[in-house]
Amino acid sequence: MNELRGIHHVTAITSSAEKNYEFFTYVLGMRLVKKTVNQDDIQTYHLFFADDRGSAGTDMTFFDFPGIPKAIRGTNEIFKTGFRVPSDEALAYWIKRFDKYGVKHSGIHEQFGRKVIDFQDYDEQLYQLVSDENDNGVAPGTPWQKGPVPNEYGIRGLGPIFVRIANFDYYKQVLEIVLGFRQTDSDGDVHLFEVGLGGNGGRMIVEHNVVLPQARQGFGSVHHMAFRVKDRHALEEWIEQMSSYNFPISGYVDRFYFESLYANIAEGILFEFATEGPGFIDDEEPYETLGEQLALPPKFRNKRSEIEGLVRQFDTIRSTKTIEKEYLD
Repeated sequence: MNELRGIHHVTAITSSAEKNYEFFTYVLGMRLVKKTVNQDDIQTYHLFFADDRGSAGTDMTFFDFPGIPKAIRGTNEIFKTGFRVPSDEALAYWIKRFDKYGVKHSGIHEQFGRKVIDFQDYDEQLYQLVSDENDNGVAPGTPWQKGPVPNEYGIRGLGPIFVRIANFDYYKQVLEIVLGFRQTDSDGDVHLFEVGLGGNGGRMIVEHNVVLPQARQGFGSVHHMAFRVKDRHALEEWIEQMSSYNFPISGYVDRFYFESLYANIAEGILFEFATEGPGFIDDEEPYETLGEQLALPPKFRNKRSEIEGLVRQFDTIRSTKTIEKEYLD
């Protein structure tokens, strides 16, 4: 079986595409590499924030579903997303940055041998910054070179992903027997799993929780998580593997920017297998202007006028601007 190669992306739900763009661009300093629509719901924006080139393993994406209620937090959900920064020193910079922009955060603490900061956005979506100091696992990406965060402190990838689950024994079996994860540490009811080369870019932290109520998706919550496979051949093998275990699956899905398989692996947990390519630099957008126009996969381009009439227009042009690096005292 072709082993999972680490995290590919995390997709969450926002109350506002505009606020989402401002927060990720000017507070977190991540690059909007694709402004497109949900391919299953074309009135809904799908925004992709990633590293400088939109590398697999670096992108946090958001749906902007019209009229969706706020999430109810609980068990049986993907409840927090980690972002990798280069060093412990970078975390000290981020404390100053969060304080400057009024971002709620936990301060620096330690989890499973890494220094981290927990924080949240305007929707109370939960995140964590984690230091890559001495991390020798899945390779990171490259911070957005023209963003506001100095390159030596910038976000350069995803990881870990955090899950709460009521039936932990079942979920552990799925991770280890079906998906090829390995448990590498525990702290009470919180368990660390890794896949591929491991490290921050291949980690899932699972909390066994039977106290909280069942979570309900809405804005401020994660929709699904995706892990990387090499190519279409590897994806076809995973389709056979998941079918053999009788998981509810989507079958092969072509998302143009990557190819996918979706599987419900546990209650409330939607898992995606996604190919590492072809990526976000394509026939519509070169590297220099990624995310600046409404991009559409070929199958939707004959509907451009209709789609542009359904979604709200907002300005995401950055190539004509100079965004100053913010060094904070």
